[in-house]
Amino acid sequence: MSKSATNWSEAGDGFTQAFYVQQQAQLWFSEEIPIASDAADWRALSPAERQCYTRVSAGLNAMDTLQGEVGMPLLAAGEEDHQRKATLAMFAFMENVHARSYSMANKTFLSASEEREAFEWIEAQPHLQRKITAFRRLYEEGDALTRMMASCLLETALFYSGFFYPLYLAGQGKMSHMGEVFTLICADEALHGTYVGLLFQERFAALPEDEQAEVRARFEALAREFYENECGYTDEVYAALELASEVKKFVRYNFNICCDNLGLERLFPDEEVNPLVLNGIRTTGGTTHDFFSIKGAGGYSKIAVTPLTDAAVREAWDA
Repeated sequence: MSKSATNWSEAGDGFTQAFYVQQQAQLWFSEEIPIASDAADWRALSPAERQCYTRVSAGLNAMDTLQGEVGMPLLAAGEEDHQRKATLAMFAFMENVHARSYSMANKTFLSASEEREAFEWIEAQPHLQRKITAFRRLYEEGDALTRMMASCLLETALFYSGFFYPLYLAGQGKMSHMGEVFTLICADEALHGTYVGLLFQERFAALPEDEQAEVRARFEALAREFYENECGYTDEVYAALELASEVKKFVRYNFNICCDNLGLERLFPDEEVNPLVLNGIRTTGGTTHDFFSIKGAGGYSKIAVTPLTDAAVREAWDA
C-alpha cells in the first residue's frame, strides 16, 4: 500500500499530465445534451433501424460497463506512479459515464418492455457474451502487457462496430443529438487508446527481442480472434440493414489505429471507409483521432441541466 502522495508539480513521465488534463477538458455528461429532441427522428426510423440502434447501444453498454468496472481499474492497479493511477481512474469514471449515456437513451426512446428486451438480448447474444468472457479473463488473468493490449483492442477497435450506425445516421442529419453523444464517446476512447498504447510501448521497448517477438505474436493472435468474433456479431446486428460490409471496413480501419497506438505492424491493408462515419470520429490525416480539439468542435455546448422526468420525455414524443 502506498504511503506517499501524488505530486502534480513534477512533470513525471512527460505525457501523463497532458492526458489527465485533456480528459478533464473533455468531461461531459449525457444530461447536458438534449437527446430527447431526437424523439421525432426515432419515430421516423423503421423497426429494423430502431432494433439495430438499440442493439449496438446495448452491446456498447455491456462492454463499457466491463471496461469501467474491471479493465481500467486493473490497469490502474498495475501502475506504481500516482499520476498514472489517477489518469486511469479518471478514464474508468468516463467509461461508466458512457455506459450511463446508453442507459439514458434507453429511458428516452424505449418502452419498459423494450428496454428489458435489450438487456435480455445482451445476455443471449453469443458473440457478445464470448467477448465479455474473453476480456474479463484477459483482464483478470493476464499480465500488464496483455491487459494493455486488450484495452486497446476494445477501445480502439471493437467498440467501432457499435459506433458505426449512430455515426452513420448522424452524418445524414438523423438522431443528431445522440450522434453528438457518440462523437464525444469516440473522443474519450481515442484518448484512452492513445494513452494506454504509450504505456504499452514503454514496457514493450524494455523487453529483449525474443520476448518482443512473442508479444507481437500474442497480439496478432488475439486481434485475429477478436476480429473474427466481431465479424459474426456485425453480421447478426446489421443483417437487416445490409450494412455489414461497410461496418467491417470501419472495424478494420480501427484495428489498424489500434496497431498504431501500440507501435505494432498494421493488420489490414488500407481501404476506403464511409466518410460519414469517419467525420464522426474526428480523424486527422486519416490515421489518428483529433481528441485535443474535440470539445465544442461538433457544436456541443453544455445546457442547463434538469432531471429527466417522464413528463419531459412524453412532451418530446408528443412534439
